[in-house]
Amino acid sequence: MSSLIEIVRSKFLDAIRSVKPPARWKILVVDEHSQQLLGSVLKQFDVLEENVTQIESISNYREPQTGLEAMYLLMPTSQNIDRIIRDFSNGQQQYAAAHLFFIDGLDEQLFERLTSSPAEPHLKALQELYINFWALESQAFSLKLPGSFFNIYSPPRTESAFRSARERLEEELRFASKMIANVCITLNEFPYIRYYLPTHHAPLGALKPNAVTRPPPPPENSGRWRTQLARGAEARAYESADSDFVTKLLAFMVQQQLEDYKKTNPDFPKSDTSRPRSTMIITDRSMDTFAPFVHEFTYQAMANDLLKIEDGTKYTYKFQSAKGAYEDKTAVLADADTVWTAVRHMHMREAIDKLMADFNQFMQDNAGFKGEGAANLNDMKDMLASLPQYQEQREKFSLHLNMAQDCMDIFEKARLTEVATVEQNCATGLTAEGKTPKTLVEQMVPLLDSRDVINMNKVRIIALYIQYRDGVPDEDRRRLYQHARLSLADQDAVNALAHFGVRLTRGPGDKDTKKKLKQKSNNEEEYELSRFKPLLQTVLEDHISNRLDPTLFPYVKEAPSLTSAPSLRAATPTLQPATSLRSAKPSWHRAPKAGGTREEIKQRVFVFVAGGMTYSEMREAYLLSKTCNKEIIIGSTHAITPAQFVDDLKVLDLGGVGSRAIPNGLPESKGSRPLQAFYDEKYYTRDAPPPPRAAPEPPRQRQEHGRLHAPSLHSFAGSNLSVNSTTSKSEEKEKKKKRGLFHF
Repeated sequence: MSSLIEIVRSKFLDAIRSVKPPARWKILVVDEHSQQLLGSVLKQFDVLEENVTQIESISNYREPQTGLEAMYLLMPTSQNIDRIIRDFSNGQQQYAAAHLFFIDGLDEQLFERLTSSPAEPHLKALQELYINFWALESQAFSLKLPGSFFNIYSPPRTESAFRSARERLEEELRFASKMIANVCITLNEFPYIRYYLPTHHAPLGALKPNAVTRPPPPPENSGRWRTQLARGAEARAYESADSDFVTKLLAFMVQQQLEDYKKTNPDFPKSDTSRPRSTMIITDRSMDTFAPFVHEFTYQAMANDLLKIEDGTKYTYKFQSAKGAYEDKTAVLADADTVWTAVRHMHMREAIDKLMADFNQFMQDNAGFKGEGAANLNDMKDMLASLPQYQEQREKFSLHLNMAQDCMDIFEKARLTEVATVEQNCATGLTAEGKTPKTLVEQMVPLLDSRDVINMNKVRIIALYIQYRDGVPDEDRRRLYQHARLSLADQDAVNALAHFGVRLTRGPGDKDTKKKLKQKSNNEEEYELSRFKPLLQTVLEDHISNRLDPTLFPYVKEAPSLTSAPSLRAATPTLQPATSLRSAKPSWHRAPKAGGTREEIKQRVFVFVAGGMTYSEMREAYLLSKTCNKEIIIGSTHAITPAQFVDDLKVLDLGGVGSRAIPNGLPESKGSRPLQAFYDEKYYTRDAPPPPRAAPEPPRQRQEHGRLHAPSLHSFAGSNLSVNSTTSKSEEKEKKKKRGLFHF
């Protein structure tokens, strides 16, 4: 199965390699965003290996180097176009020639401005890469737009603010649709598009302006204001422009983006008869409001829930050096770590067993160890200290040993066995024995009263209980808050569920809300505390087996023909070819040798969750890919943890004020404007001032040991790729061989 990270990596490398100046060497010019995208899949040394002598930031002062050609790798903004033109205007020539590569599609007006400018004679190439998205994992991508959560779900503060909020949301969705289309173009897919159409929603007219600083608990179903989007200018551009839902509007926008691309690229998608046409399912966070609250006990989901992992990838832990001293070390949890990919979707118990088994095997194979091996995490920790000669492998095992041990410590201290039992009963509606839970309140109240249970977990329990009950009387909700001693902010988090269509208040005569889409019970699950499965699992399984309700998930345009879709038959496990078991080998399995069995090409299914995807949903994409013989790729505006979700709910009614994503809250809408204006604002960067003129001094470049040294260099933080940064000794040695006495 192809890896999204590897595909993006190859696309960047192919672009860099396509620039072949007569003098062989070239300069790479980047902006801040393209540098971060490039650095997410390539290390600096990988780039320098491709005959790149220097990486420069387009917003920094750059010395003219007319002896070298430059490759520009940039976002297609008006500001960057002006910078390119400035490099070759007013008698200045920054480089010998320019090869332009844009991360996304270039607006026609910007293209005209560029080709009619003084820079045109110096341009040797212009290519649009359509790669403006973040490949998180082999089957997961993100738009990294956490602020979209508030654009989608925060209600306008006043009735007069509705128009502004609607325009801001439509602008955000246009931008998101273009990024989603980038994923499809990169993977050469023109999918059928389906979208989630809820059966009930709150009318916009139910919203009332809030006259107090802290809004009171919202009335029932006052949320989901965005479900009544009026017909805006963007919506009128599509068929059936009755855009009642965010998911519908986004789906039509993605369809339009792909059709517009196909008009200018008639050969898209390039013919591949071996891979059936894919389908994209667009849904949003309101479809499943249980998943973000439930404690998960598979390794990746549990670690991101309980530990302080930055952006889902960076974890700082105590590492014991060969001298026995402990030091802080930051590790990157990525697909390059085979230990991580081997265990991340396993239940924690299975993950620990595999870590110890792999560690003991490693000891036997490499350290000549003859004992009985590690029997538990503490044994493993002691034995790691005796392996100074295997530094890299020691660090990997030490990392995951620390993570697993920290998770289990928190599991014990936070009373998660009791907490998770209540959560599972609420989320599934059944006990471990498959019966309706009758003692939920008796189990729940002692946990809410306990000072050993943190408030975050109490919020999660109450939110799940209210959803299980399909609303509770106001007095009961007040008592739950009192038992838990919740702060006003914590109460706001629970109350904010109204904006997702969740019924909070229930009167004595109210009937149950009829929901067509429900989680399936899984009482055959080996682990009692892992019976709950995200609703996305049901949606994907039903789609693949052609059972997904078309009224709940309609298609934007045509639907695939069942008679011409052999992939639907292949989706049935009993009809899979015998080779499917081999194709489903775990990611740590050794790759076949050249000339071996060709990898099976599977039909792709995309699923996009607007408003944030959970790590449990990411896990299901991988597991279902194996059981359903498909290549399922999941994406979202951003990945979320339970803590992030609750924190965002606390300030949802405040428009995100005080949130980590947009601490100053949602910006004021600037009215309906072209998408290019949004791009220009989002990717705007200030030009660094030129260096001050200094007194005359010896030439800036000095010769030493037969080579010329470059000027002082600067770097971007937070990426594998630095701009104009110094290199390691081994990298410098390789660069010396390439450059010789080359002037740069």
